[in-house]
Amino acid sequence: MTAKEIQKQLESYSTPEKRDFLPYFFKTGKGQYGEGDKFIGVVVPDSRKVAKVNRDISFDELTKLLNNEYHECRLCALLILVERFKKAKEEERKVIFDFYLSHTHRINNWDLVDLSAQYIVGEYLVGKDHSVLYKLADSDLLWDQRIAVLSTFAFIGQNDFEDILALSEKLLQHPHDLMHKATGWLLREAGKRDKQVLCSFLDKHHKVMPRTMLRYSIEKLTPEERAHYMKK
Repeated sequence: MTAKEIQKQLESYSTPEKRDFLPYFFKTGKGQYGEGDKFIGVVVPDSRKVAKVNRDISFDELTKLLNNEYHECRLCALLILVERFKKAKEEERKVIFDFYLSHTHRINNWDLVDLSAQYIVGEYLVGKDHSVLYKLADSDLLWDQRIAVLSTFAFIGQNDFEDILALSEKLLQHPHDLMHKATGWLLREAGKRDKQVLCSFLDKHHKVMPRTMLRYSIEKLTPEERAHYMKK
């Protein structure tokens, strides 16, 4: 199977409605975070169908998919990597992990990050050195920074909150709303497992947190607790 053949499979699921809607939804206008991105018009469940039947595609063809101008081709490549990673042994997982990190410039929208980072980067780093996340957080590339944060989902699932707390503090004054949403979301997930961990972070930072980050992080608290933290 080749990248061109996979693109044709994706095109078979295209609808005019989605082709018109997705560029608007993913902010592809001039100056927006997805500027210039193009869409075939395929929903994620259909992209997953294509990914599952093309799991054995070569890395050369995956590279072509990741370099494709169409968003769904890049997504399909990432979903294939996720599928392959699930069934891979440690040696192949390392290959997939390295391949993923060498192509982050093509993982260039929030959904591409959110549907792949925790399942590859996060899962690979469980029980290993996490310093690569801080290198990603120091990158000038927004998507590297989001990968760093979303990868901590894998650790939070094991009640390891050290990295999401450290990265949230490090990125506290990040200028982009997409990062406020990401850090707030993951703080909320940590709070669902250990409320005191979240409240301790909020007690220290709530007065200076971006409002979007704060609102996302407190969604599962009581109305009284939310009102308390929303006060400046």
